[in-house]
Amino acid sequence: MTEKHKIRIKLRAYSDWLLNTSCNDIINTANRTHAKPVGPIPLPTKRKIYCVLRSPHVDKDSREHFELRTHKRIIDIYAPSSHTIDALMKLNLPSGVDIEVKL
Repeated sequence: MTEKHKIRIKLRAYSDWLLNTSCNDIINTANRTHAKPVGPIPLPTKRKIYCVLRSPHVDKDSREHFELRTHKRIIDIYAPSSHTIDALMKLNLPSGVDIEVKL
């Protein structure tokens, strides 16, 4: 394949620790197969806040806030070979990480 071809991998997870270990695994796999990885590029973290009443009947002023953070990263792999693609498909990543691959 030529230099113009690339693979873009978007990773999404609630845990930043799981996301970072997955990024390291992908980059190590790309380096082993002599591809050129660029990244991980951190994207802004999305915060979703849920407001819940503490008591079901009275005390509307007493509320609890829960937060759900979604961390995102992008990894670009330039000049991938077929060996690189096979190694990335066989890679075992944690179940809490959402992966989107574009060729």
